[in-house]
Order: sequence, then structure tokens, then C-alpha cells
Amino acid sequence: MRDSAWGFPVIDVHCHFPVPDEYPNWLEQTYVAEHGAEKWAKVRADWRWYQEEWWARYGFPVPEDEEPAAEVQAQRWQAQVDAAALEAVVFMTGGSNDTLATALEGHPRMLGFAHHDPFSPGAADELRRAVVDRGLRGYKVIAPALPGPIDSRELYPVWAVAEELGIPVLVHFGTNDGGGGTAWHENISPLRLHEPAKAFTHVPFIVPHFGCSYPGELLQLMWACRNVHVDTSGNNEWIRWMPYPLTLADLFHRFHDTVGPERILFGSDSASFPRGLARKYYDLQLAAIAEAGIPDADRDLIFAGNAARLLGLGLGIDDAGEA
Repeated sequence: MRDSAWGFPVIDVHCHFPVPDEYPNWLEQTYVAEHGAEKWAKVRADWRWYQEEWWARYGFPVPEDEEPAAEVQAQRWQAQVDAAALEAVVFMTGGSNDTLATALEGHPRMLGFAHHDPFSPGAADELRRAVVDRGLRGYKVIAPALPGPIDSRELYPVWAVAEELGIPVLVHFGTNDGGGGTAWHENISPLRLHEPAKAFTHVPFIVPHFGCSYPGELLQLMWACRNVHVDTSGNNEWIRWMPYPLTLADLFHRFHDTVGPERILFGSDSASFPRGLARKYYDLQLAAIAEAGIPDADRDLIFAGNAARLLGLGLGIDDAGEA
């Protein structure tokens, strides 16, 4: 176990490995087919406006227009992990399962999740292959980007594989891509996970970003399903859009008070360069934890212990990848 730049062990459970998208965007294809390319360009321009607004708000540089090769990105991220002395960092996406798995080879403190479409043919077999053969450590799904309901029985074979393998499944609910992105979808609410979570009680489901505009629904889900966890990742800008006063410290206090410290996991949602590791989000979350009065022992669970348990890491990963 090693102390991070913040003085205690840190596993950042929610980052993204920035590589070019290798697969066609079905949302784009569907929208263009129905409404035309010109309107899609306007949708993307609206999204870009918001991204640039919050990048400026946090003093972050605008992301690169073109991503370099995956092996280059791996070296850049390794430098970030080393500089912050992180115990581990977990990438939720990275172009494709094989692209991410290959890029992370030889980097034992950099872990990855499978992230293919659960509705795709052979999705359950692909999850097994990605974990067993390629060494990925979990599964990531963006619910509001799926072509069907996430509680469909069609997906039960996928959750069954996750349960058999003992891996965590992270499911994004709520707004997607921030301003200009997705605000409504049949999978927008975390409560849509209720039936799968009840059916697969040994799967540790993780809902990121404090529920991303749906914290009340997520708290209800976590009250009903003890296998559902929350991650704290990102700038949580959605707080500004709520119709009532809410702060990051309020979120930490409410989740800690309601479900305890064992089901809260720290993440930053870091992704693009030249920003790299979003240390500002680390600082903001630590300040919020202090303001919420959360003791250091619980902070250590949130920042490393819980992730280590769910990922089967232990603490103290050596340079050969042994824990």
C-alpha cells in the first residue's frame, strides 16, 4: 500500500482511456436517418458549447482534437498515475475491449472494464472473453445510450456472467454528455435497475456521478438493493440544474448517512489530455468530505478500500501487478 499525493491510498474507480472511437455511434446513425445530418451537426454544436463552458469554468484546457495511438496514451497515463502515486486507476472505456486490454498490458496499476453493448449478439460471451481472456476487471454500460430497456430479460445472460465471474457492473443513468446531451430516455432513472439488481444479488452494481440528476431515485434504489453502490465521479455539474439548493457536501452527507461508507466509491471521470488526471476534482471531493464531517476511516474506504474489495485487489499492488 502506498500513500498518494493526498496522503492516503487512492484508487480512482472511474476514468476513461482516450482513444478514437472504433465503432459507429448508433445514436448518431438513428438521428441522422430520421432528422438529417444538418440537425445532428446542430446537436453536436450545442454539446460542444457546454463542454467548452465547463472546461473554462474549471480552468481545464480544451481536449485534443485528435487522439494519439493507444500505446502513447498508456505511457501518458502511466506518468499521471506515477506522479499522483495512485494505488490504481480504473478505465471504464477505451475504444473497444481489445483496444483497452492491449493498451493496459504491462501497466499493473491501470485496470479496465469491458464496455460493449449488452444488446449486441453474443454480448454475454464477449463479457466472459473480455474478463477471462483479456484481463478486464468489470463491465460498464451507459443506460441512456442503449437501444432498449436495461431491465429487459434479454440482458439477463449478461448479468449472469457478471455474477458468475464476480465482477462489478457500472451503469450510468441520468443525463448523458452534460448540456446538449441526452436528458430523456427510457433508462434515464436509476430505478430502472431495480429488477436486475434484485435478480442478481451477488453482482455489485455501481451507479456513477451520485445518480447524475437523480440522487433521490438512486438513494431509493440503494435502500432497496444492498448490492447497489454509488461512485462520486466527475464535476457533478448537474447539481446546478436541480430545482433546490444542493452541494457536493450535501450529497456526501446524505449518501453516507443513508447507506454508510461501504457502498461509496471515489472516481474523477478523468479522460482527455492535455488535462490528464483531474486533480481539481480530487481536491473538491476531499473538501466536501471534510465539510460533511465524514471521518478519515470512512474517507479511506471511499477513496480506496471499497474499490479494492469489489475489484479483488487488496491494497499494495507491486510493479508486477501482484496484490
